[in-house]
Amino acid sequence: MFSQCQENALRAVIWLAQHRADGRFGAEQIARETKASPSYLAKILQQLAEGGIVSSRRGVGGGFQLERDIESLTMLEVINAVEPIQRIDKCPLNLKTHRDCRCPAHARLDEALALIEVALRNSTIRDILYEKGRPQPLIETVGKK
Repeated sequence: MFSQCQENALRAVIWLAQHRADGRFGAEQIARETKASPSYLAKILQQLAEGGIVSSRRGVGGGFQLERDIESLTMLEVINAVEPIQRIDKCPLNLKTHRDCRCPAHARLDEALALIEVALRNSTIRDILYEKGRPQPLIETVGKK
């Protein structure tokens, strides 16, 4: 359902949120910690920087740092910064008879995408980090409950 790009963006933002008090981090370290390709993640981090979600600084003491407040930053904002969810507002097959009205299949698919958008818009990074009853993201908790 979600692309590797979207998944890696979420993992990077969550990891940066978990380490937000520790300063800036290089793309290679973030990639290692989130199990992503360093070159691929570097591109994703640049997109997140362009979207104002992270900041980027070159040189000594440089790296990436979360810019947004975890209380208000949503999963949807992270996903849309790198690869927006594509809604179905017209027939993907360009059928002439479907120009004015989507067929039931495409209408239902778009309704499902709308529900996903709502769920992601209502989920902040803080919600993900501190959800009770579930393990923290990106942290192995073997033997702990």
